[in-house]
Amino acid sequence: MARDEQGISHTPVMLAQVLSALDVQPGGVYLDATFGRGGHAGAILSKLSADGRLLCLDRDPAAIDSAAAKFASDARVSVFHAEFSDLAACADRVKPGLCFDGILFDLGVSSPQLDDAQRGFSFMQDGPLDMRMNEGRGRSAAEVVNTASEGELARIFFELGEERFAKRIARAIVADRSQQPFRTTLQLSQMIARVAPTRERHKHPATRVFQALRIHVNQELEQLQLGLGAAVSRLQPGGRLAVISFHSLEDRIVKHFMREHSSVDPMYAGLPDIPAHVRPKLKLAGKSIEPAPIEIDRNPRARSARLRVAQRLSQGLAA
Repeated sequence: MARDEQGISHTPVMLAQVLSALDVQPGGVYLDATFGRGGHAGAILSKLSADGRLLCLDRDPAAIDSAAAKFASDARVSVFHAEFSDLAACADRVKPGLCFDGILFDLGVSSPQLDDAQRGFSFMQDGPLDMRMNEGRGRSAAEVVNTASEGELARIFFELGEERFAKRIARAIVADRSQQPFRTTLQLSQMIARVAPTRERHKHPATRVFQALRIHVNQELEQLQLGLGAAVSRLQPGGRLAVISFHSLEDRIVKHFMREHSSVDPMYAGLPDIPAHVRPKLKLAGKSIEPAPIEIDRNPRARSARLRVAQRLSQGLAA
C-alpha cells in the first residue's frame, strides 16, 4: 500500500501480475505513464539495480508532488508532469531516442483523486463539480453541464458512460440549470438519483454520468490512443506493454490496438514477402488478466480491472 506525502493511502491494482507482465530486469529502463501515488512505480524501482532507470508521468499536479517527495533523492528516477501524448518528448529529455524495456498504463481515476472531495470526481461526497485531472486546465465538468446542449449532454452520457437513461438525464439537467446552475457534485448526483431509475445493485444511479463527464473533461480516450501509439514506438524489441483498464470503453480500445498491431495488415495477408513496415509490431502475451477474488475482497475498486499485455517484436521480424 502506497501513501503520499499527506498520508493518503492507495493500493496498487494487480501489483504482482503487473510485475510479472513487465518482467522487470535489474538494469532495464521502465516507464510508469500513470504514477498516481507510486504503488506500481515503487515496486518496479525496488527491482532495479543502480544501472536501471524509471520514468514517471502523470498529468495530475498532486501526483507529481507525491512523486517528487517520494523519489527526489533517487538518481534512477525522472518525473514529468505530462500527458500520454507527451511520452516520447519526456523520454527524449532524459536521452534522445530513449526506448523502454517496459511501459505501464494504469488508467482511470486513482483512489486519492476519488477520496478528495475538492477534486469533484466523487458523487458520494460534496465538492466543486470539477473533475479535471490537470487542475485548472481546460473546461470543468460544471462548465460542460451548464453550457452543453441537451443533445450533446445525451451523447456524452450515452457514448462515454453507456448510460441507458442519457436523454432523460440530459433533459432534466437542462431544465434544472435554467433555474440554478450546477456547481457541486451532490447537486448533480442527487438530481440524477431523482430522475433516473436505479437498475444495478450496489451502483449509484449517477455512476455512469460521472464516468462520462470525467472521460469527456479529460479527453481520456483520445489521450489513450495517442499514448498507446507512442508507447509502441518507444518499446525496445522484447519490451513489454502492460495496460490496466477499468471500464469497457478503455478496454475495447486497448484490446483492438493490441490486436491490430499484432496482426499483418489485411492488404498483405497471405503474401510470401511482406514488407517490414506492415509486419506485426506486437505479440500478444496471453488473454486479459483479472484480479483474484482475494484482491477484490481487500480492494473493491479493483473489481472491474483488466490487465492486457503485449510484447514488442523486432522491426522486420517475419510474421
